[in-house]
Amino acid sequence: MEISTETLLLIAPLFIVQIILMVIALLDLRKVAATRGPKWMWVLIIVFINMVGPILYFVIGRKAV
Repeated sequence: MEISTETLLLIAPLFIVQIILMVIALLDLRKVAATRGPKWMWVLIIVFINMVGPILYFVIGRKAV
């Protein structure tokens, strides 16, 4: 099964955004003191729930200071 160039051009930006979101969320999780729930749970959500995991962390997981 071959993947066409057009398909790669559509998928590549989404993959890059996903990686950037994941890295930013993990770095923020490392430095933030309080989260809603254990940090290990947020690591699993950020890493294994693609695109939605980091967004969930920023919307739900961080406690307001």
